Amino acid sequence: MNLRESASERGERGSATVLSVGVVAALVLFATAFAAVGQASAARHRAQGAADAAALAGAARVLLGDGAACDAAAELVAANGAELEGCVVEDLEVTVHVAADPVGVPAAFGPARAVSRAGPVMTS
Repeated sequence: MNLRESASERGERGSATVLSVGVVAALVLFATAFAAVGQASAARHRAQGAADAAALAGAARVLLGDGAACDAAAELVAANGAELEGCVVEDLEVTVHVAADPVGVPAAFGPARAVSRAGPVMTS
């Protein structure tokens, strides 16, 4: 220890290290939160894409019967790595409910869900 150091200078020693640790911890926390939001968003988009494709596949087979429409929808949902929660055929419209499991931190909050409906286009 240098005799010329005052008491206040000795008290400040190491404060930059503590501040640096705090800044690094905050950066890690924000990076983790940002990654979690990205993973949740990706799961939501995957569920919506599977639902849209499944509804279109079901609508393409709706004239073959309700079972054929929902079977086509279920096949497409499974191919997209999601789970078909429900399939309803009403008249010529097919409505599907799909769930996709996110990975990482968002998995603790449950699956991402999406609903899509498809049917014939009316033109006059």
